[in-house]
Amino acid sequence: MMEPVRSKLAVMLLAGLAAVSPALAESVVTEAEEATINTLEPPKTGWFFVKGGWGTAGSSIFDSATGKMIGMIATGRDSDMAIDPAGKVYYVAETIWTKGNRGTRQDLVAVYDAKTLKLLTEIPTPGRLIIGGLKTNFVLSDDGKTAYDYNFDPASSVNVIDLVKRKFVRAIELPGCANLIPNPGVGFSALCADGTLATVAVKGAAQEITRTEPFFDAAVDPIFANFAYDRKRKQAVFLSYTGMVRTAAISAAPAVSEPFSIQQAAGLRAADTKPLDIAWYPGGSQLMALHRPTSTLYVLMHMGEYWTHKQGGDEIWALDLASKKVTKRIPLKDPVNNIEISQDDAALIMVTDRDNNGKVIDAKTGEVKHTIENAGGGHITVVEPM
Repeated sequence: MMEPVRSKLAVMLLAGLAAVSPALAESVVTEAEEATINTLEPPKTGWFFVKGGWGTAGSSIFDSATGKMIGMIATGRDSDMAIDPAGKVYYVAETIWTKGNRGTRQDLVAVYDAKTLKLLTEIPTPGRLIIGGLKTNFVLSDDGKTAYDYNFDPASSVNVIDLVKRKFVRAIELPGCANLIPNPGVGFSALCADGTLATVAVKGAAQEITRTEPFFDAAVDPIFANFAYDRKRKQAVFLSYTGMVRTAAISAAPAVSEPFSIQQAAGLRAADTKPLDIAWYPGGSQLMALHRPTSTLYVLMHMGEYWTHKQGGDEIWALDLASKKVTKRIPLKDPVNNIEISQDDAALIMVTDRDNNGKVIDAKTGEVKHTIENAGGGHITVVEPM
């Protein structure tokens, strides 16, 4: 965008020189400028992909080591992004209208080249749920060959998309369930309102749906939708509104662990659902981040009462899932709503607040390494280790 301006400026300067000293103007040699396009490296485990706030055009890519923005992927309002495990492309499930806010509706998965961020192709789909802020609406199989896109048209279902042939395959009805988990070699699993975990075994043109026994009560102590999934361990980590932690071994027959209290893991009393009872509770939009190499869960916590689950975090608690102990509590100067952590040895945390500002924090020391203005207010995505 700056090249034409610089060229016009050069012409103006030469014209000014010619008016003052024609001989000097003739001696000035100008070279034609050529436009260039930078390319990116394949996505790294130290990068953060931060979705912009309401009305912004895309998801900004930040390098956690420098705190600098290095690119932007076009992700419109209420879209969902996923990173190809092979690092070659980015996928964006989105809905657009031919006249902006009206006209013919189009639901699709856009495919962007990871090096140039240019649009490669679009995969039309029959529909998708138009909602933002969730990481569990649009997920990829561990091998990157299939996408599962949550839909609600006219009822709860999941669109199956072949990413190799880049075409929509079919929709699978899944009443009462959402929040998807890839299930390697099987299909996918999903969290259900009746307190169960459903597993959909995709078999060609057919499917088999099974459910676990109920393990939580959504009317009493719901589970946060932005839970975490560890691809290597094939394990999902759930957190309830009161701070009860559960893990699930993902397979054809998932096994859910017994719950334990994150507050008790920190040496405090467990929180409860009683009105006006003040305790430490988890809260925020994207309130938990899993550092997969060390199996450490980082959770945004605040002092409050039950049903304050949307309140931002005043502290970050580091929970060792193996020992079931909170090993560190990092105080925050201002409340934050979203958290993620780089999946490398540096273990750098990124948080963002309601004003779209971000910070990069060293998980080991609690030191703020970088402060980023207008980083974005949406959820944060990181590259998972293969």
